[in-house]
Amino acid sequence: MIIYRQLAELPTPTTPVVATIGNYDGVHLGHQGVIAEVIRRARVLSGLSLAITFEPHPARVLHPERPHLFLTPLARKLELLAATGIDATLVLPFTDELRRSSARDFATRVLAGTLHVTEVHEGANFRFGHQAEAGVTGPYGLQALGRELGFSVIIHPPLSLRSGTVSSSRIRALIADGAVSQARVLLGRPFSVDSHPASGRGFGTRYAVPTVNLAPYPELLPAHGVYVTTLAVGTGPAAETFHAVTNVGVRPTFGAASFAVESHLLDFHPIPLTRQTPLRLTFLLRLRPEQRFADIETLRAQIARDIARARRYFALCNLLA
Repeated sequence: MIIYRQLAELPTPTTPVVATIGNYDGVHLGHQGVIAEVIRRARVLSGLSLAITFEPHPARVLHPERPHLFLTPLARKLELLAATGIDATLVLPFTDELRRSSARDFATRVLAGTLHVTEVHEGANFRFGHQAEAGVTGPYGLQALGRELGFSVIIHPPLSLRSGTVSSSRIRALIADGAVSQARVLLGRPFSVDSHPASGRGFGTRYAVPTVNLAPYPELLPAHGVYVTTLAVGTGPAAETFHAVTNVGVRPTFGAASFAVESHLLDFHPIPLTRQTPLRLTFLLRLRPEQRFADIETLRAQIARDIARARRYFALCNLLA
């Protein structure tokens, strides 16, 4: 996938451009369905399939006073978009100028004037322009602008699963509640976060402790609790993935609150690990909420039960594979 980060980087198109515009937080099944049709249509037209997204996320610019935690930081989003097979992604800087652009200006200057789009595919709830002034239908919407400017607009109905619409906001709410199994259905894959090991762990040439803490992670994490997870250590051919049990929370049994994302690796063996080693923690199942125990021995007994449940989970996965 080719990544463009400014309109000026784009070459003048010589083939039809089939595009879709969105924030794509999570690149969930709804996004994937629209993108698949964009790719299909580009192939039919012997053209280019293009996703257009924004950085930073518009919500952080429009409402900086509110906390905004997202499913996929830009690097992960681009990785997931590339996995769809789309030809290119344009990451538009969400500047003050772009924020103030009217729907007509965006369609005229960006879609028709620079990209020379042939088709634009959008969900029925898509809105754009200053203060989200326009949608896809209506006298001033994207379809009407497309007819005027010479491109077609194809509207995709919302995808429904589990008695509700698949949306980034719904998935974020599920993750925030710890419902990682339900979120997995809507994402089309398990929820994961990318980070590095926390500092202060006494790294040597070989890491010989079966517990790894994640460095502070600035985006969305599941609710406090204990989860069945996998932890991928490193990247490329040398990467190793361990089955794990992960606690997200403040570890209340140990006294003063100290937030951590701490993974106990099952079937561990010493591994190379530095503060720069990439980690990908994938959440598969919530075992229980975080809780305070009367003493360390009670906590250890519960951890043993958590590990036993996790081993049964992975054994069942192997049987069903």
